[in-house]
Amino acid sequence: MALHSSLPIYKAVYDLLCLVTEVTRNMPRDYKASIGARIRDECVSLTVLVFRANCAREKAPHLDELLERLQVAELLVRLSRDLHCISISQYSRVVGLTTSVGKQATGWRKHFTPSPAA
Repeated sequence: MALHSSLPIYKAVYDLLCLVTEVTRNMPRDYKASIGARIRDECVSLTVLVFRANCAREKAPHLDELLERLQVAELLVRLSRDLHCISISQYSRVVGLTTSVGKQATGWRKHFTPSPAA
């Protein structure tokens, strides 16, 4: 078991957390407390789930939850963009990181999920 903080997926999730913290700082007050806080909370949960998956014998449940929470974060970021709370460039940077995290989590899950017998 590798140290969770040295995993590429952890680094991507941490970068995502840093980015959404920066992006949500400049949101209008109404949205900062609701949508912005929820986005940050989801990203904190992602970091915890990477740690749990790394430590767990059965990684798939944690990775499934990670992918689900990632979808929620992506939805909230898209809503933020549609409400003009964040810029297009901020949105594209966040989507780039969420895509990276999603690909890594999916690959990790496939690696630890037994393939069905033919």
